[in-house]
Amino acid sequence: MNKNLLAGYKTFFGLLGFSSIVSEVSTLVERGALVPSNFFSYFTIQSNIFVSAVFLISAISLYSAKRSKIDVWRGAATLYIVVVGVGFALLLSNIENAQFTAVAWNNIVLHYIIPIAAAIDWIIDPPKKRMRKRTVKVWMVAPIIYATYTLVRGAIVDWYPYPFIDPRDTGYLTVLITIGIVGVIAFGFAKIMTFIPLRLKAKS
Repeated sequence: MNKNLLAGYKTFFGLLGFSSIVSEVSTLVERGALVPSNFFSYFTIQSNIFVSAVFLISAISLYSAKRSKIDVWRGAATLYIVVVGVGFALLLSNIENAQFTAVAWNNIVLHYIIPIAAAIDWIIDPPKKRMRKRTVKVWMVAPIIYATYTLVRGAIVDWYPYPFIDPRDTGYLTVLITIGIVGVIAFGFAKIMTFIPLRLKAKS
């Protein structure tokens, strides 16, 4: 793909992600409903901030001779946001009368558009080299830390960002099983990510 078009693609979705986060914050502030410690404890919010920043940095790096150095970060951001999209579709989207974001459009952006855009970006702008097995394992560290943080913090403040990670209703065993399943799915996605782009590049 043309470098300028690719940079424009990355910049557009990077700004779109950031604008949705800002919109959420400003709307919650206006309603007097913003609790920063809770808001930024959502994996959705953390991942969208991360991937939006990576989109913008990646756009700039297209014009740098050292652009391959960001591929590891791009991979992590892509993995996390894809997990957000798939996790939302499987575990949350079917909850009736649930309001996931303060602004309805932001729900579409953060849970659908950005995950799809990041996955497409990984395919149309594949890494220069295949990710090492060790790198895939490193990518999994952040989700493990997040799950631990959420369970520990939740027990302290009596608040959990997602119902499927809330042991008050289902118990810790169910929560841990759910986390384990999500972890296996995430690891599977990570392995696929290290394979598909290079296969596509080899055929082009």
